[in-house]
Amino acid sequence: MRDANELVKKTLKYHLEELENYFKGDFISFTGPIIDGYEPILLHVVEDLKSRSSRNKLFFILTTMGGSATAVERFVNILRHNYKIVNFIIPDYAYSAGTIFCMSGDDIFMDYYSVLGPIDPQVKNKEGKYVPALGYLDKVNELIEKAAQGKLTDAEFLILKEMDLAELKSYEQAKELTIDLLKNWLVKYKFKNWNIHETNPQKKGKRVTLAEKKKRAEEIADKLSDNNTWKSHSRPINIEALTKLKLKIVDYSKEEYRELIRNYYELLSDFIMKNNYDFFINTRFLP
Repeated sequence: MRDANELVKKTLKYHLEELENYFKGDFISFTGPIIDGYEPILLHVVEDLKSRSSRNKLFFILTTMGGSATAVERFVNILRHNYKIVNFIIPDYAYSAGTIFCMSGDDIFMDYYSVLGPIDPQVKNKEGKYVPALGYLDKVNELIEKAAQGKLTDAEFLILKEMDLAELKSYEQAKELTIDLLKNWLVKYKFKNWNIHETNPQKKGKRVTLAEKKKRAEEIADKLSDNNTWKSHSRPINIEALTKLKLKIVDYSKEEYRELIRNYYELLSDFIMKNNYDFFINTRFLP
């Protein structure tokens, strides 16, 4: 088993080097939850990689069900301190906090199979478990509305009564932080090269103003954080749906380098599954 794992690691390194040579940039793959406490791990990995490279462009292969918005903020600080250009590649899925993370990229690479998700941050409850903040807030608002209409049942009254106000406040703060981060990062990074209107017939050829970038970012943030639209924390949002939100995605479905990404990612996924890893981070120097 050990010899087999070592062979897989060498093959993963080979595939990463193939990708780095093709894209002329450094590569990191991250698989697992984005939670508070992982920041020092990412810091060490990024600084180690950067110390061995003169490249100023990073490609971040991300697969995650989501996690903490505060962890994402620190992740972005780490990547942006070390690299001028940061691009995200999503071979499979990046939900919730993973979607927020992607919005800090200069470009997001997806194929027809890839999906992002609604930006529903996860927050630790009083039992220490991560829970989707928007789901709780929506339920509370629903109960409050029913109470105002005199339709609250006794069971629902007990649920509302047991709600921890401090906990609810932390959910509200997580929601606000998530939306603020997404709007700021879209304007600062994703939209930095969006200088000329291309699709709007009335504005085609005209310069894009900062106010227009902020408005577009706010529209995208509002739509991605609307639980009534998506219904689920892990609702998959593909390229087609993201394009309708006016978010520009690099579609590599028909590109020659798709095979390079799939060769690496399929081997990586199989390796993680067979070893039952909850979290795995990989560069050409690790593990």
